[in-house]
Amino acid sequence: MTDSDAFVETVNDDNQTALSRLGSSKSLYADTGGEIDTEPVLEATADAEYAAWQTFLEWADDEADDEARAAFEQTAEEEQDHYETVDGKLAADDYEPTETPQLHEYLRAREDTVERVGALVGRILASQRSKDQVVGYFVGDADPQTASLFRGFGEDLDDQLERATDLLGEVCETDDDWERAQEAASGAIQAAYDEYVETLEGMGANPKPVC
Repeated sequence: MTDSDAFVETVNDDNQTALSRLGSSKSLYADTGGEIDTEPVLEATADAEYAAWQTFLEWADDEADDEARAAFEQTAEEEQDHYETVDGKLAADDYEPTETPQLHEYLRAREDTVERVGALVGRILASQRSKDQVVGYFVGDADPQTASLFRGFGEDLDDQLERATDLLGEVCETDDDWERAQEAASGAIQAAYDEYVETLEGMGANPKPVC
């Protein structure tokens, strides 16, 4: 595989079930611990944005590849802006994210540039699904201003995906590189999905969608 667009298509196809379920309403139910209300939704989003900010700061701090480091720095800045924006909407002035999602534990364990870029693609694909659910919540809550805000976050994810796929073409020099990147992308999605399943099952809920 030597084409970035084909890479994304393959990762989507290989993880179709997981991504579909991460894009379901049950994903928001899991993220909020069953409390689908404005404050829990904002807190869950703040947790995710903060974790992403810290992950990409860590990557940028020790990344040897100049292009990758610049991409990670830009992504960290975007995620910091997302976190600070959401934090400003929280009712509590002293809210502090405390838990690191399994997705970001997986990402932080990647030390190789190729695997990091592949995992970044996986993280974006998973996050696009969850962000759609947040937008849908605020649309349903008759809060178009906040829904528009999160649509903007989604547009940033689109830009991040373009940046990551461009970077794949730079750092993947062999078929083995592409395979390792693909495995890392799927690993990131699987980490997010595993937490989704574990959380729902711990709440006594079925992680499969109701047809």
